[in-house]
Amino acid sequence: MPDHAHHPDRTWPTRPSSGAEPVLLDRREGPYGEVVLRRRGEQHEIIANGCFLMDTSDGRSERLLVRAALAELNSPAEPSGPRRPGRRERPHVLIGGLGVGFSLAEAAAEPHWGRITVVERDPAILDWHRTGPLAAVSRDALADDRTALVREDLVAHLRHISGTECQYDAMCLDIDNGPDWTVTDDNAGLYSPEGLAACLRALTPGGVLALWSARPSSAFEGSLRNAGFCRVRTDQIPVARGVPDVVHLAVRPA
Repeated sequence: MPDHAHHPDRTWPTRPSSGAEPVLLDRREGPYGEVVLRRRGEQHEIIANGCFLMDTSDGRSERLLVRAALAELNSPAEPSGPRRPGRRERPHVLIGGLGVGFSLAEAAAEPHWGRITVVERDPAILDWHRTGPLAAVSRDALADDRTALVREDLVAHLRHISGTECQYDAMCLDIDNGPDWTVTDDNAGLYSPEGLAACLRALTPGGVLALWSARPSSAFEGSLRNAGFCRVRTDQIPVARGVPDVVHLAVRPA
């Protein structure tokens, strides 16, 4: 798993500015490379292969990922029409990528969700939430009876459930830094035509796909439409420095 030093043509997100020096809490070499947990002042940071991924300083965009998916799921198929046919009263949501836990916490705080399935492939991140410093964010959500953790690569998980009765009403995916700048090369498979086709199959008719990205990507909107999604749009979330975070939204046709 190469780090950002192997991709000099890419512009990578940088960590938030802070006067505090980072304190190393844990470093592990796992199946997908090195992953590090640091504390900087009152915040925690996850670093993957030398590249800053996320921290606990804000969380607005990670929470919006879940809120926007539910709002889209509840919206009518047409602006003046009834809600989408077949939508369950207690929809099943997939959280793809546990990260620092904000998306899971947002889902668990919302009583309208039925089942909450979290797919995370890195054992270190799971440990940090179960018994480590990130439990402060996710403790209540992990204790929620609706929550189930699945340790598996997301693309592999989507392949495994293909053709089964397991489908999600919404999928909220925060994998790497988005479609155009993955820290881990094999994460790019999620954003490929094959990966998006697997996402489409994993959704119920009328189901919503929400994907977090560190930067907007108009080309990715085209990829979603080419994969068969409709109602494609991009919501932007301003950040303290640099370009906005975004949430790409798309719907499987009913």
